[in-house]
Amino acid sequence: MTYDEWEATASQAVKSDPTWKVEAYRLGLFAGASAWSDAETLIRDPRGSIVAGQLMRSAASVAAQIAEGYGRRSAKDRVRYYEYALGSVGETRAWYVTVRHAIGSEATEVRMANLLSLTRLLLTMIRREREKPADWMVRSGDG
Repeated sequence: MTYDEWEATASQAVKSDPTWKVEAYRLGLFAGASAWSDAETLIRDPRGSIVAGQLMRSAASVAAQIAEGYGRRSAKDRVRYYEYALGSVGETRAWYVTVRHAIGSEATEVRMANLLSLTRLLLTMIRREREKPADWMVRSGDG
């Protein structure tokens, strides 16, 4: 499944959520959906069934952490959750390297490209949030 195919299946309720505007969130949701599909392949082999749960957990965590951070009021809190998401992307990449023979090199390359895009976006989001002035500085200039 490609990103475009996956996006076409997203409900209007999902697309109307403000978090949907965040590209990293959408790519994170796609990573979770891809991991779900890959886990179906992995559980057919006893060796893969152990990894399937780990892959699902780390991939699903990406979008969840981005959503959690997006809703935070302070830049410091947003950065913390975006960093958690970045850690989950790294873990997901490691699991995909581990299972590449089971899911095939073509699928692995697609997953890794998505995760690389996510890494770049998250690093940019983290940098931008860190460059914002502290909340107290913004508030003190209002009065």
